[in-house]
Amino acid sequence: MSFNTFGHMFRVTTFGESHGVALGCVVDGCPPGIPLTAADIQHYLDRRRPGQSRYTTQRQEPDEVKILSGVFSDESTGGQVTTGTPIALVIENLDQRSKDYSDIKDKYRPGHADFTYDVKYGLRDYRGGGRASARETASRVAAGAIARKVVPGMTVRAALVQMGPHKIDRSRWDWEEVGRNPFFCPDAELASRLGDYLDGIRKAGSSIGAVIEVVAEGVPPGLGAPVYGKLDGDLAAAFMGINAAKGVEIGAGFAAATLSGEENADEIRMDNEGNPKFLSNNAGGILGGISTGQPVIARFAVKPTSSILNPRRTVDRFGRDTEITTKGRHDPCVGIRGVPVGEAMMACVLADHYLRQRGQVGQNPVWPFAK
Repeated sequence: MSFNTFGHMFRVTTFGESHGVALGCVVDGCPPGIPLTAADIQHYLDRRRPGQSRYTTQRQEPDEVKILSGVFSDESTGGQVTTGTPIALVIENLDQRSKDYSDIKDKYRPGHADFTYDVKYGLRDYRGGGRASARETASRVAAGAIARKVVPGMTVRAALVQMGPHKIDRSRWDWEEVGRNPFFCPDAELASRLGDYLDGIRKAGSSIGAVIEVVAEGVPPGLGAPVYGKLDGDLAAAFMGINAAKGVEIGAGFAAATLSGEENADEIRMDNEGNPKFLSNNAGGILGGISTGQPVIARFAVKPTSSILNPRRTVDRFGRDTEITTKGRHDPCVGIRGVPVGEAMMACVLADHYLRQRGQVGQNPVWPFAK
């Protein structure tokens, strides 16, 4: 299986399966001298870790990360820093229940990648979906923890803004609230209702989708390249590469189709410090594929979990009509744990483009009106 690597200057290769011995990644291209310990990475893995509430899969994985290479003790500070060589990270799988999948080893789950993997490779790892499992995203979150350290002054945050038909009220957006509820929801009032809603979905043996919004602040202007290296194009590819993602929008996104030219254009004025200031951000911080210096804003839609208890019609690998019911432990809304994954992919893409910019141009050129 090829194409397990993404990025150009900041390159991430992930490996491992849902029910294998371990999974992990190799990060290549990280600059030297950046402070990095396992604890720096563990914080973000703990946010994605399964089994933390009744609203996610009850698979109990500590997701403890180990750094195998690419760091060294800095004698001047006594701390551990990156060396500029490949950083290898590994996370062991400790709570697999492969027997839960023995009944479906010859059946294709509707909505899952079972059929396409089989038709492409002639075999598939039916234990939890193998490489197609959302378990693979733990490696991306680990890589994203490193990427966050590459761009100076950058912060990346995400939140669940819709679950099924239930959308947040943006007038109640509170970033602090994201860390106070199990849904990563910025709207406290909606979060208080999502528990009962998702309990009903789970008890009915079904699942539901969600929309995640990712916001990166402190992104310098000038990242990205016209035509084939557009920042928004790479972000869209990164988000669509997340398991179960089915749609991406940048800034106003599809809502831009309802706006007039006057409404959509982000007008510009000079601020009191002599810098340009955008009066809105329908572009999501990107114009012509290049960052503007505004917050980079993107959303991606996550489909309902394909593994559900309710029987569905399907076929088996021998060409026979049959029905399938998936046992085991599954997320009733995989979009919940998609929040830290979205943050990680945003961070990796921005780190990659930051290093590309630094390699091609060096420091950003002085703006014509800058003194």
